[in-house]
Amino acid sequence: MTGTTQDDYTDRYARRVRGMTTSEIRALFSVASRPEVVSLAGGSPYIAALPLDAVGEMLAKVAVEQGTVSLQYGIGQGTIELRERICEVMALSGIHGASPDDVVVTVGGQQALDLLARLFLDPGDVVLAEGPTYVGALGVFQAAQAQVQHIAMDADGLIPAALEEAIAAVERSGRRAKFLYTIPTFQNPAGVTLSEERREQVLDICERAGLLVVEDDPYGMLSFEGDAPLPLRARRREGVFYLSTFSKTFAPGLRVGWILAPHAVREKLVMANEANVLCPSPFAQAAVTQYLSTMPWQEQIKVYREIYRERRDALLDALNDLAPAGSSWTRPGGGLFIWATLPEGLDSKAMMPRAIAARVAYVPGTGFYADGTGRSNMRLNFSFSSPERLREGVRRLSGVMEQELEMRAVFGASAAPHGRRRGTAAADTPGLA
Repeated sequence: MTGTTQDDYTDRYARRVRGMTTSEIRALFSVASRPEVVSLAGGSPYIAALPLDAVGEMLAKVAVEQGTVSLQYGIGQGTIELRERICEVMALSGIHGASPDDVVVTVGGQQALDLLARLFLDPGDVVLAEGPTYVGALGVFQAAQAQVQHIAMDADGLIPAALEEAIAAVERSGRRAKFLYTIPTFQNPAGVTLSEERREQVLDICERAGLLVVEDDPYGMLSFEGDAPLPLRARRREGVFYLSTFSKTFAPGLRVGWILAPHAVREKLVMANEANVLCPSPFAQAAVTQYLSTMPWQEQIKVYREIYRERRDALLDALNDLAPAGSSWTRPGGGLFIWATLPEGLDSKAMMPRAIAARVAYVPGTGFYADGTGRSNMRLNFSFSSPERLREGVRRLSGVMEQELEMRAVFGASAAPHGRRRGTAAADTPGLA
């Protein structure tokens, strides 16, 4: 890095992030992937933990033995073999009795969201979603010209009373919400999990209101502390669409996800899938089917859990040791993300160019709200980088935050709160409630 100054980094990178609009994540990828930048921004699984030699042999076998089928066109719903395996996977999470006939294979979880938006949303419709929520879902809903109304969360996830009030407010405006979009387990980006009691309350509220539930569950198998709570779909069959993906538990590059849909709308989803992509990749489906049928994939998930737990702890320890006074953060029981709150007065989006200049990347909280709020928050990923790299990233990020606080002090802004917050529960974290 000889001859490269701090100003060079600012000039080169800052221009790329000042103009962030729809998706902070997309704008960040061009710089966060550079080796000199410690990225806390993405959501990538640690693929190097896979037995890649064995996976390579498996893929070669699929091509040789099933090539005449797997390299050909397929059907819009997905292969029956994969749909049967998917039902077995869901049963491990507590979703018993699901029929392969009600499963629609998609090109990752993202296309599952797009299909539901195509099926249910018209311009001006209302979608209820946690605040903050998954940036990719916001992109889908905004592309459908729907209005997203956020529901507040706390340490126990979505607040039922806030959901009831939001439903009533939409009705008072003369409209009706089309569905609730929720990530109840190890939520992206907040990392919090909807409590057992609230799961039943949320389902009861939606049932009384006649409101469909779209449950997104990419992270449920990545629990660090015992089993995750039963999915909403394991508790109610009717009115709940269950979405998941193999991107976080196997390989995101294969782009294989699915929807478990109420039987009455399954055929419409298949038709929408055929219109959208004709058919999901038969080769990718065959690869996932082979992986689930012949390889110790449940043991591999245990490996991921151990790696991610170690990295979560490393990130939490680094934040506790290095983050400036007034910072706070969630402590996820699984998944890939921590949601952090900055000291009072700091703006995560405005601070981003300085962070990139310091060679550290995160996702500003504004990317996870439809209305652009969340400036006091940021999402931090711990799945991809080593513990040592995570600590270095927090060191750089904390230095940037300290500089921002010093600038505010010099220019007469009110000082940040005194005393470091050692508690890291979401209940202590502004921006979730």
